[in-house]
Formats: sequence, C-alpha cells, structure tokens
Amino acid sequence: MKIVFTGGGTGGHFYPIIAVAQKVNQIIDNDKIIGAKLYYVSDSPYDKEALFENRLSFEEVGSGKMRTYFSLKNFIDLFKIFFGTLGAIYKIFSIYPDVVFGKGGYASFPTILAARILRIPILIHESDSAPGRVNKWAGHFAKHVAVSFKEAASYFPKETVAWTGHPIRTEIEHPSSRDKALDHFKLESGLPVIFILGGSQGAELINNAILDALPILTTKYQIIHQTGINNFKLVTGQANVVLANNPNKARYMPIAFLNPLTLKNAAGAASIIISRAGSTLFEIASWGVPSILVPFTNSNADHSMKNAFAYARAGACSVIEEMNLTANIVISEVDRLINDKKLYEHMVHSTKAFAKPNASMKIARELVDMALAHEEK
Repeated sequence: MKIVFTGGGTGGHFYPIIAVAQKVNQIIDNDKIIGAKLYYVSDSPYDKEALFENRLSFEEVGSGKMRTYFSLKNFIDLFKIFFGTLGAIYKIFSIYPDVVFGKGGYASFPTILAARILRIPILIHESDSAPGRVNKWAGHFAKHVAVSFKEAASYFPKETVAWTGHPIRTEIEHPSSRDKALDHFKLESGLPVIFILGGSQGAELINNAILDALPILTTKYQIIHQTGINNFKLVTGQANVVLANNPNKARYMPIAFLNPLTLKNAAGAASIIISRAGSTLFEIASWGVPSILVPFTNSNADHSMKNAFAYARAGACSVIEEMNLTANIVISEVDRLINDKKLYEHMVHSTKAFAKPNASMKIARELVDMALAHEEK
C-alpha cells in the first residue's frame, strides 16, 4: 500500500497532512498492514523532522505560483509549472501510489494533475470556507472531498463531499491543564491570560497593536505573545522600551516559536486568544478558548475574512478587521469578553460545538480504505 500526500509549502497545508499521516500510521500499526509506504511530494520538505517522525519520505517536485494580479513572475512560473508537472508525472509513475491526498496550494497542482493523468484515485481536503483554486479544480474529479467548513461543501459535487472538520496533530489537539500550563510559564493563577498567535506571516499589525496596548493590558492581564521568529528581536526590543520601569513587566512573555509542548501549555493557560483567521482557528476551537480574530484584508479570494466571519457566526469569536486594529480597540474587546461572563461561557460552548473531533482519523480511514481497494484491483 502506497499513499502520496501533497500540499503547498505553508504550515496551514503541511501540518494537517502530518495530522492525517499520524492516523494513517496508527491504522497501519493496528491493522498490521505490511509494506505500507507514505510519501510527501512538494516543492520543499517544510519540516524535515516532522516528516521523519511520521515515516513520510520526501520527494521534491517543483512548481510555480500563478498570482491573481499582474506580475512578470507569472510568465516565469508558467515554465516552472510545466516542468514541475513533467517531473511529477515521472515521480508519481515511479512510485505509482494507490491513492493521492491533496491539501491544496500551488505546490500540490503538479502532483494532482499527474495523478489525474495516471488515473490514480484522489482525495482532497479543503481548509477554508471557500476553496482555493487548486482544490476547486481538483474537486471536479476527486473521488472524495473533505471540508473543514460546512460552507465549503456547496462548492463541490454533493455525491463526493463530506464535512469532516479539520485535521489537527495529536500532540496539540488537547491543551494542558490550567495548573500545569501556568506552572510551565511561571504565571500568576489569579489573572486572565491573553495568548497572541502572531506567527511569521503578516504579524506586524497584531504585534504593533499589542505593543501599544501593553502598559494597560499588563495592569490586569498576563500575555503570552508568539511574535514569529523574524519579528522576535524587534518586538522584544520595543517591549523593553514600552515596559521600562513598569512593575508589571514580568506579565508579558514574548516567544519566537512555539513547539508542540509549549503550544499545548499556552493553550491551557489562555483565557482569550488573539489570532489570524487561517486553519489555526480549528486548533483554537479544539482547545475550547474564546478568541479575537484579525483576518488578512487582502488574502487570496478573501479566504481569511470569510473564515473569520464563518467562525463568528458560530458564536465562537469576535472579529477585528485590520483597518480597525488599534490598541484601544484591542483593550476594549478583551475587556468586553473577559468581563461579560455570560457571553464568555457562550463562546466557550460555541467553540466546542464548532470543533469536529476525529477529523484526522475519518480522513485517514478513508485514505487507507481507498488505497487497499485500489491495491486489490
């Protein structure tokens, strides 16, 4: 049995693949499937350690990105896509997998097209409330389509689509207990904790608003701030200036990168999470923590905004648009959610209702069944 995973080179595409691969490996071990091989095909390995730990062999296939705006890079990338597709056909023919799992993104296009040409069964998963271009195209011929948002189902054929929820890695699906989490970060037990998931992409707006709000926020809250590796030095330097001689300086904790253990503890400590509106919101939902989402204004096909408002309609978060993101608005919104106990409990309930547990296992089981059925032919 051979399964190929493919997706674009971002964490939003890569880590759901890891989540599904974890469950595929679990099924392989439990069912004692002999000779199973898993492959990750993309333009870069993204996280070599995660691939190794989950028994995924990396196969490189180049690709190009077709931008929705005019750029000379589009012309160059046409050639990258062409040669990437030729390379993908060769790779996929050499491996000849029993099924291909596509997570979307430009880097998945050559592999999905190669699988289509070679008549290999395809299962795709869409994370956004409206599909990206590759998944929208692949949905016309994929044998099965899994979606994270119920709203995305309308874009695909009714007979092939299923609302499974979002695959989340085993090691971060459940947060640590609050006591353990507070002890991990050496935080006070009597104060609420704001957890900011800035990330490495587009974090500047969130980081700047938080830095401006720090003198007031630290009088009544503790803050765990994932700044992103590229922004860590700048943010910590500015925070040291903003909080100079401030008696509450220890309540602010900037962190460049969160490994799975630290992320579990941050989730366990959090009273409120401030984040972008990518696939991270499904992790937030699984943790049962109310959130404030700040969607990208100019995301591809407005995915970020659609995701945020779909989650808000479920009652699980509030939304601050980028044009309104100021220190005063952040402070006001955090105060509103923390101080309104009835609203806060409603949001906790809504996050748990929104989360669909076992999405990874549902997708993994279908992948294995498809692979075994194809292998028998």
